[in-house]
Amino acid sequence: ATSDPCRISSRAGTDSTRKPRQPAAMTGRRPTPVPTGAGLADALAPLLKDPALGPLRTASVLDVAANREIFGEHQGTAATPASTVKLATAVAALSVRGPDHRIDTTVVMGGKNRIVLVGGGDPTLTAHAPRQGAEEQPANLRTLADATARALQHRHLTKISLGYDTSAYSGPVEHPIGPNENIAPVTALMADEARLDDTDHGTAPRDTDPARAAARAFAGLLHERGITVDGDPAGAKAPKKADRIAAVHSLPLSTLVERMLTHSDNDIAEALARQTALGSRQPASFAGAGKAVRTALERQHLPLSGAVFEDGSGLDRDDKVTAALLSRLLLQASSPDRPALRPVVTGLPVAAFTGTLSNRYRGQSAGAGAVRAKTGTLTGVNTLAGTVVDADGRLLVFSFMTTGTTDPQGAQKALDKLASAVANCGCR
Repeated sequence: ATSDPCRISSRAGTDSTRKPRQPAAMTGRRPTPVPTGAGLADALAPLLKDPALGPLRTASVLDVAANREIFGEHQGTAATPASTVKLATAVAALSVRGPDHRIDTTVVMGGKNRIVLVGGGDPTLTAHAPRQGAEEQPANLRTLADATARALQHRHLTKISLGYDTSAYSGPVEHPIGPNENIAPVTALMADEARLDDTDHGTAPRDTDPARAAARAFAGLLHERGITVDGDPAGAKAPKKADRIAAVHSLPLSTLVERMLTHSDNDIAEALARQTALGSRQPASFAGAGKAVRTALERQHLPLSGAVFEDGSGLDRDDKVTAALLSRLLLQASSPDRPALRPVVTGLPVAAFTGTLSNRYRGQSAGAGAVRAKTGTLTGVNTLAGTVVDADGRLLVFSFMTTGTTDPQGAQKALDKLASAVANCGCR
């Protein structure tokens, strides 16, 4: 067994001095060999003993073509997933709403001289000028103001009052972790994720009342277009069967899922969890969204033993999932029979190149560019779950979870070595 060069390199995690074998699937010499549990155990078991990992270490590796688990360690033990719970949020939202679903932000008449801006839950709604050269543009308050001004002028209205409706969501708006630069208050109406700087992902100071800020920005845009807004915008409830005079639509759900996973966007994650609730006729609250996500996954017969979904983003430490669930989510998304779930795979960060993995795997020849994975990090919690094509051209999905870590950088490197070992191994 020890004469297999793949197994030797896998024990070391990566070996920059050895040229990785060309995948057999690309050479045409023979069908891709099937990795074995013993081979993967030989490669991964030593790496799971890395002292940088916490007391709880769980792992699951599945062969996509064979639809089976080929390596597991405590894979049925529930642990805090951090942001890898976004994989569950993504699968649930795509399953319930579909990849082509778009979220509307609308303006309706709320009376003779009154309009209401109605939020539908699109956190990517922007008040910035459209980006030059972008093929797809997020929904824009400027476009909505253009259409609204035209409709009002057609009605010979140049002075109105403005209300804003956030009733699509219910329950508390603040995440259980409280005010935080990782997430804005969760409301059905916001612009640019309530960021107070020019960033479009990552941490940023946030407005404490995103809906009111978006409505004020909209009022200013109307003023620029010849419509005077009388007074300050105020919270309101749009009348039933109200006359819709303008609307903008988000990018498709598939694009939102990709952006959420690539940048680990917490605001999009909470919005997608609530879209799952709305599509399941559950209250669009933290509790209703958690119930809807679980129900959506139950319908797909996924292993939910011990699973707890307190939020959609993974910021809540009370979330719990197993390594088996994470790998099964990725298995479904990798299946050619589930094209609607494909954005879960295409949105994964690429090691050393994109998103939350752009600064990891540097110098790890086997993992860089080959590993696509969702990261998860909280204090004492480190997770990694994704896909990789091994040295023989076999598509595998994996999940590695650890809790109780004290060296965040060391734990990340240990998880990266595990994924690189899978990439570098034709474990037979």
